[in-house]
Amino acid sequence: MTQVAEPEIARSTPSAETVHHWIGGRRVAGTSGRKGPVYDPATGQIAREVDLASVAEVDAAVAAAQAAFPGWRATSLSKRTEAMFRIRNLVEAHRRELAAHLTAEHGKVPSDALGEIARGIENLEFATSIPNLLKGGFSEQVSTGIDVYQIRQPLGVVAGITPFNFPAMVPMWMFANAIACGNTFILKPSEKDPSASIFMAELLKEAGVPDGVFNVVQGDKVAVDRILEHPDIAAVSFVGSTPIARYIYETGTRNGKRVQALGGAKNHMIVLPDADIDMAADAAVSAGYGSSGERCMAIATVVAVGSVADPLVEAIAARLPKVKVGPGTDPEAEMGPLVTKQHRDKVASYLDSAPAQGATVVADGREHPLYRESKGFFLGASLIDHVRPEMDCYRDEIFGPVLTVTRVATYEDALNLVNDNPYGNGTAIFTRDGGAARQYQFDVNVGMVGINVPIPVPVAYYSFGGWKASLFGDLHMYGPEGIQFYTRAKIVTSRWPDPGTSKVDLGFPRTR
Repeated sequence: MTQVAEPEIARSTPSAETVHHWIGGRRVAGTSGRKGPVYDPATGQIAREVDLASVAEVDAAVAAAQAAFPGWRATSLSKRTEAMFRIRNLVEAHRRELAAHLTAEHGKVPSDALGEIARGIENLEFATSIPNLLKGGFSEQVSTGIDVYQIRQPLGVVAGITPFNFPAMVPMWMFANAIACGNTFILKPSEKDPSASIFMAELLKEAGVPDGVFNVVQGDKVAVDRILEHPDIAAVSFVGSTPIARYIYETGTRNGKRVQALGGAKNHMIVLPDADIDMAADAAVSAGYGSSGERCMAIATVVAVGSVADPLVEAIAARLPKVKVGPGTDPEAEMGPLVTKQHRDKVASYLDSAPAQGATVVADGREHPLYRESKGFFLGASLIDHVRPEMDCYRDEIFGPVLTVTRVATYEDALNLVNDNPYGNGTAIFTRDGGAARQYQFDVNVGMVGINVPIPVPVAYYSFGGWKASLFGDLHMYGPEGIQFYTRAKIVTSRWPDPGTSKVDLGFPRTR
């Protein structure tokens, strides 16, 4: 068999001076005259700049995607599947290079960056099953000589607006299913860490994805608003804060688009008195401080029920000095800096407001040497106890390495606390009691539940999404509901001519 030479791609590196757009299969320098700074969070220095798109540049990306759609939609399922396999294999082969972008611009330590990519690859693997996922239904002889069947077809040009905290994984949540279903895709990544998007675009081109099928528009609110208003974009996926998710949903749907907008979170981890204290403490530290707490599935509040509170807080506090904080270049670092100085300072402010409102700071991350002495955006692992629902540190999504503990007397109190919270993204319960765990999964008004699992992010063949103010829209992200989101159903009722049986009938069609 003749080997087809792969195209030579000059891949972007974390040292590039300016991060450009990717439109029609190539890097395109910005023409708006606007640029934004991209920081190295470990040093606090501006590492590069990113182009910020104008309306005209968004329109150019949409035009490229629209031009590519007819050919991509007509491409056979077998060939689209082959492309998805090649994308998956290239991302796997270059995962360390991709991880380097995450470390350079988000600040993730390598183990965390590689973990993010691994979860993204799961979604690429799911999308390789697209021939099976797009199978429709068929009903024979619903009436004499008449069959009915359903097919699912792509929407057209779709867009994804993704957050800074997962610059590789969340785009893969979106574009994998979108392009596998036959859509063309426009990605608007966070301007805080944009380089991973261009690196992935280069890998898709190397995988043989036709020009215009995958495009990247760097930008800010100008780009977002144009995406939401553009008449040729059929659907928008978003992950970010709740206020912006609400804005995305309301604006997009008002302009006739299908929208899924994932918002903020305040994830509770309930610990019952019979729980394994060491297991629960390990889980709380892992889920509270991983990725510096900049995860929408991070545990934000530990709900200690009854007598478990004192030993649990003591066990968590004993583990915090062992958390190694440092830059991603330190192979021993477990927790890196936050993404910007402004965000770090906002997170740190809760260590002042909490005690002023009556809570107890058990561990203050501002005492860490890297907070005091480094120019990077570091904050040590922090723990606040005796937190009540009216306090700012409970009501707000802190999104940093600050874990709070709320003490309640009973399971019913814990359940009510979770159900009364406006967010409903993820939750966990730690217990040895199977009956209590089953009752909790039945009672709790949250979209993703972990039983002795602190971060219940679904595997790729289920779907990701919360309830209440954590999701705007009807369908969750990736998995089976992702396929539904990026396609629409068409029902065909067919009858083939049989001479002598046709007649005029003005009555309502019946199936008998």
